[in-house]
Amino acid sequence: MADTHVTLTGNLTDDPELRVTPGGAPVASFRLAVTPRVKDGDTWRDGETSHFRVNAWRDLAENLTESLAKGARVIVVGQLKARSWETPEGDKRTVVEVTAEEVGPSLRWATATPERTSRTKPKRTGEFNDEPNF
Repeated sequence: MADTHVTLTGNLTDDPELRVTPGGAPVASFRLAVTPRVKDGDTWRDGETSHFRVNAWRDLAENLTESLAKGARVIVVGQLKARSWETPEGDKRTVVEVTAEEVGPSLRWATATPERTSRTKPKRTGEFNDEPNF
């Protein structure tokens, strides 16, 4: 399933959980509920909800656990990864998860009205670092 990129928009079903690997790398995980809208005659209704396990690493993990909470509507861009294991009873299990490359709040239904002044406007330096940090 290598290089299978996805973009998902949904709501966090719980607060993100931050752990640290034995090697010291932070990893955050959360579940994302994605509910499509389905046209039903002249009206729209909620379709069947899908749940996805999302994992984020390093700085992204730390930043999203400090910034997002249960119920937050987010956009996740990442790669699908299949993981398999065997239970103590000998049953084989496989799960498909998303390894996040980017996570951000969805502003589609945002209600906050932040104010920007010339002092708080982001500076544009012309420098851009596109190096992956995972």
